Amino acid sequence: MTLDLIFWRHAEAHDAVEGGSDLLRALTPHGEQQAARMAVWLNRHLPADTRILASPARRTEQTVLALDRPFKLHAELAPTASLAQLLTLTQGPNLPSTVLIVGHQPTLGQAIGQLIGAKAGACCVKKGAVWWLRQRQRGGVPQTVLVSVQSPGMLPEGF
Repeated sequence: MTLDLIFWRHAEAHDAVEGGSDLLRALTPHGEQQAARMAVWLNRHLPADTRILASPARRTEQTVLALDRPFKLHAELAPTASLAQLLTLTQGPNLPSTVLIVGHQPTLGQAIGQLIGAKAGACCVKKGAVWWLRQRQRGGVPQTVLVSVQSPGMLPEGF
């Protein structure tokens, strides 16, 4: 059995305001465009039964809303969440074959780094970018395959 894990970092957000809540930071107009462009690409490639999990931060919720698909917010994906919390959400017997996680750096990059065996331990995920990984077994050996990395600024025109 294969499991596709797709990691989508929230699009560009306004800077934190002194004394303001990090969870309430909203997308910039540019971030809204990034989310919309990436959502078009994702909707062309995601299976209908994809489970979508997102951080409860406003900027992350605004990013995933561009997909116009059902999703669930998880405190385990908040900006202060740990790598262990994120990875726990990607395990279990009742997962569909595709899971999209919408979250934050550095946790997304740490998860990707661990799954692909990066020596440095983490990958840098640009704002609005998607990393699509596939976990599978070949000859009884677990493998992680990098399927695609997409950044909203690198998508061809029409997205």
